[in-house]
Amino acid sequence: MPTSSNELSETTKKLQPNRRQRRPIRKHHRLKLAFFIFCIMFVSASGVFFYKFTKLYQQARQTATKVYSSAHISKVRDTQQLLQQGKPISILLMGTDTGALGRNFKGRTDTLIVLVLNPQKQKMTLVSLPRDALVAIYGFENSYPSKLNSAYDYGGSGTAVKTVQKYLNIPIDFYATINMGGLENLVNAVNGVTITPTLTFSYGGYSFKKNIKQDLNGKQALAYVRMRHSDPLGDYGRQLRQRQVLTAISHKGSNLKSLMSSTFFNEIGNELRTDLTFKDLELLAFKYRHTSRNLVSDHAQGTQDVIDGVSFEAVSENEKQRVTNELRKALQLESATTGNTLSSSNQININSSNDQ
Repeated sequence: MPTSSNELSETTKKLQPNRRQRRPIRKHHRLKLAFFIFCIMFVSASGVFFYKFTKLYQQARQTATKVYSSAHISKVRDTQQLLQQGKPISILLMGTDTGALGRNFKGRTDTLIVLVLNPQKQKMTLVSLPRDALVAIYGFENSYPSKLNSAYDYGGSGTAVKTVQKYLNIPIDFYATINMGGLENLVNAVNGVTITPTLTFSYGGYSFKKNIKQDLNGKQALAYVRMRHSDPLGDYGRQLRQRQVLTAISHKGSNLKSLMSSTFFNEIGNELRTDLTFKDLELLAFKYRHTSRNLVSDHAQGTQDVIDGVSFEAVSENEKQRVTNELRKALQLESATTGNTLSSSNQININSSNDQ
């Protein structure tokens, strides 16, 4: 991961004369695992759709209906055609701690990750974005400077999607929002995970020993991925542990028996909201199920700035461009300049690349 520049864009600098105080870099890249459960469920465990007319198939359909929630925005691409043809797609994954999703869809998103599924290359790309990234919220540019995680609070999933599209100049085809408090229940729903800790530490009343394989239940897994301050690698170490648990869940997901339960479907229904329909999920299951074979994980590196006493993560133009290039390549789109943070336009370059 290259070290990003400490510079903001020239336009941003001009709008903030003499207001910034430099502080040491602080990383806010929280690769929360709960986000990926729905992908694992409908991509890795695609076999459920071969059991049509069975009780579990009907329950899967009911769960998909329950979790569906439109973003109330126009798509910048023909997502149905993309799915039918098995083309690369992008999904904005967001995590919120606002309680049960059925009670409150508002609040700030603790985690924002752009997921790209490329079935042609059997590849899954995950890029986490700093929750405190300095942005202008789409449709609320007058509130600049704002944090990226406030986009959801301003206007829900649709505003968050448009803000990320504008920020990186990439199309976002779908979104998924999950209650982060549900990770514990979701791990329990797959009957726990097995991991080998990368270091010895105690957190939340649980102890972990380096290189000693352990079976973790939901509470233990949550403690394992939450610890940061005692890790010599800081947030990067936490991301490594989170990827460990993700891999462990993926291994459980490859065993259909671990997912073919009413408990698992109930937990998904309680914790997730997405604009993927049941038909979309069926297409994901059939055409995108092998994308988990190659997992690429990355993040946008920011530098901490304090503006009028408020802490932001400023991602340099060079770093933004690097992330834009990575995601557009994963989507098989032609190269394009990264998004303009301050622009109110939502014109996204969606031209395909000749490199298929």
